[in-house]
Amino acid sequence: MNAAPLLRARHLEARYGAAQVLFGVDLDLHAGEVVALLGRNGAGKSTTMKAIMGLIEQRSGDISFCGRQISAARPHHIARLGLGYVPEDRRIFSDLTVLENLEVGRRPARLGADGRAMQAWTPERLFALFPNLAEARHRAAGRISGGEQQMLAVARTLMGNPIAILLDEPSEGVAPAIVDQMTDMILALKGAGAAILLAEQNLAFAALVAERAYVLERGEIRFEGAMRQLREDDALRRAYLEF
Repeated sequence: MNAAPLLRARHLEARYGAAQVLFGVDLDLHAGEVVALLGRNGAGKSTTMKAIMGLIEQRSGDISFCGRQISAARPHHIARLGLGYVPEDRRIFSDLTVLENLEVGRRPARLGADGRAMQAWTPERLFALFPNLAEARHRAAGRISGGEQQMLAVARTLMGNPIAILLDEPSEGVAPAIVDQMTDMILALKGAGAAILLAEQNLAFAALVAERAYVLERGEIRFEGAMRQLREDDALRRAYLEF
């Protein structure tokens, strides 16, 4: 791609105490594309996303978003720039209703990466995308299923009208029907011009929505290229993705 990346990381390293987890990770995310960050458990996928969002203090490297340096920025400043984050552990407000959780995430509409006004996300627009949430809109979030809580975490992030989204393991531990809705959601976001970095172990799911992929192993990028190339490379999949 010729256009400058919307999100760019170079030489990204991160550690927890004395344990280094990321070793010189480089990745790009362009406007309107879905990129998969694949790898086994413990490969460093979640750490990569947390480091980009400023949630890990012991990190180094160069990170830019929408042309701005965010390497030393605090998480709330990064979020205000339009980078959304859906963590693997969801972190919904279990005592609030589904609708109240969405309202907590509401932020004004913003300009997209191309300078044009983005269509604002509303509860009704999200309910059309996630019918399960529509049916449970007045139910406490702690009383809906795990898959529905995952959908709610995504929907709440979308209420912030992000330009790009870091989506961590959305298919883990959810029913196939929910995975189908996640697939529809990601494709709808892509069609609307949003950019998504998708951390996943599920190659089959990632291949449905992503055109490019990075493969992480022990905190290092082992593959970067077209998803089609990854799917056709049996040796690469066995080495870094299969259990």
